[in-house]
Amino acid sequence: MPIRAGALAPLARSYLRPEIRPSTPLRSATDVGLPLRDLVEAQELPWDSLAGRTLAVDGFNAIYQFLATMRQRDGQLFTDAEGRVTSHLMGVFYRTTSLLGEGVLPVWVFDGRPPDRKAGTIRQRIAAKEKAEGEYQEALAAGDLETARKKAAQTSHLTRPMVEEVVQLLGSMGVPTVQAPGEGEAQAAYMAARGVVWGSASEDYDSLLFGTPRLIRGLAARNRGGSSPGAQIIDRAELLARLGISEEELVLIGLLIGTDFNEGAKGYGPKRALKLVQEHLGFDATLQRAGIDPAEGQEVARIFREPPHGEIGSIAFGPVDEEGVRRLLVEGHGFNESRVKNAVARARQRPRPAVSAAEARGHQTLLETFGGGPS
Repeated sequence: MPIRAGALAPLARSYLRPEIRPSTPLRSATDVGLPLRDLVEAQELPWDSLAGRTLAVDGFNAIYQFLATMRQRDGQLFTDAEGRVTSHLMGVFYRTTSLLGEGVLPVWVFDGRPPDRKAGTIRQRIAAKEKAEGEYQEALAAGDLETARKKAAQTSHLTRPMVEEVVQLLGSMGVPTVQAPGEGEAQAAYMAARGVVWGSASEDYDSLLFGTPRLIRGLAARNRGGSSPGAQIIDRAELLARLGISEEELVLIGLLIGTDFNEGAKGYGPKRALKLVQEHLGFDATLQRAGIDPAEGQEVARIFREPPHGEIGSIAFGPVDEEGVRRLLVEGHGFNESRVKNAVARARQRPRPAVSAAEARGHQTLLETFGGGPS
């Protein structure tokens, strides 16, 4: 189906409360996403070199980044005069308008119901946040603001009203949103793999296991002065060729290390997992060698091979409703009207999607290294 600005389907009521599955193994409380940093090689490019490209943004992933980083000196989130959190709106609004001003076209994708196997990971993340909250209060009482801010960043919570506000804001900005039936990064990866968008944007390497041809990282990152560093782009085909493995074997590496859906094999990090997978023993034999039940491995692998997804036929950006943006941000939350107007002006400059690698901004860039037809 075609997706237009403001066309987000009703949010699934269970999207923040998965069914608890007691047998789901737990991972380390500090693990978020798949730790593939040691195996991947990212190409760094300025964001404007992606001008004219459409990206499917892992919405929850980006908003959690904003909630972790957009805080006051003592770690408190930014709020309006009534004490309502605004960090999520600040991050989404100013980052989205900045991307549009640089010619990048973001389509925001939001999580639906998580797989039952993720329940253990979610439980442990909740416990980690509770622990961090206690440590934050201790640091604050001791006057240790540096530690307090660090711990506060680990306590972020994303609520239904916050997501609904973000969707309303994006609709007013003319930016399309997609409600995934399951994992948002899986839906984003599916859209990229089908050519609906050029790539998917997330900080999690899991997107590569879900099949995105191009993973763009750094969307929510900020330099000390508040500016954004360049994009980090990982080409999946290049990664597989360099490592000498297949798509199925990339999933195997994830299972050995441990994902959001399984604990992994004891003693296996990225490099050891790669070494075993490069023996090309086959799916079941590799798991057995590492001490993982192949039946469990096949169940987890199906989450990556066949995740729930919606069919998206086309993407359409709408006009900017400046009055709608003003009502929500300025009247509703006390944002500075001048800053909002300037940001909206940047959003109006967005280009149409590029039709060739060189068309964006009329010049050649290193982007062509990645090939493929633009969307």
